[in-house]
Amino acid sequence: MSSRTAPRLYAPLPLSPGAALALPPGPARHAQVLRLQPGDALTLFNGEGGEWSATVTRMGRSDVEVQLGAHVEVDRELPLAVTLAVGMPANERMDWLVEKATELGVAAVQPLVCERSVLRLAGERADKKVAHWQGVAIAASEQSGRTRVPAVAPVRTLREWIAEVAATPASKVVLSLQDAIPLGGALKAGTPPALVFLSGPEGGLAPAEEQAARDAGFSPVSLGPRVLRAETAPLAALVQVGAVATAPVR
Repeated sequence: MSSRTAPRLYAPLPLSPGAALALPPGPARHAQVLRLQPGDALTLFNGEGGEWSATVTRMGRSDVEVQLGAHVEVDRELPLAVTLAVGMPANERMDWLVEKATELGVAAVQPLVCERSVLRLAGERADKKVAHWQGVAIAASEQSGRTRVPAVAPVRTLREWIAEVAATPASKVVLSLQDAIPLGGALKAGTPPALVFLSGPEGGLAPAEEQAARDAGFSPVSLGPRVLRAETAPLAALVQVGAVATAPVR
């Protein structure tokens, strides 16, 4: 198997050239599903930057051992750390949002329960969903070539989260239909080192929720003349942010 086609696995372990190690249960199962054999090549990354060449040395019934090769200094991340804070869409749409946002370079996802939310999670059910979405982010990072895995934060109510994020140094914007400026224009006015993008669930944010966001320092922005679905709007924003952040300086 050539390095070009070697599968990529996320292994949250200390990695060093020449080390021999056993893969954690998650990537070990992945390697077994792929039917890798001793001598096969793979690529590992631990989320700390870059990636590692590796070779399978042993395939057990429930364990996989590998030998690490060289570390490759590669960076496929956006130069701007973007957090998507979203009123969780219902059904499987949140899975799709997390997967695609990861592919597009999001740094973190904050699931929110809002006044108009259809999907309402709390307690153990919320914890299980977050763990599932984190797994979706890991798989999407492996597939897309990312060297870092976006964090999926615990589910919060919108008002709880706004109270905490108000003091963060990141630029903060909220998707709005009133008195909003285009997101692209807001970014071109001065690209920040980090950005928090807030959008609502199906039906959008309630007026009082949007006002609370504005009072906490969120600037109202628009994505254009059309109304986008709850799972589409954050991705459209991420595409615009990525285009601005990676555009050559003139």
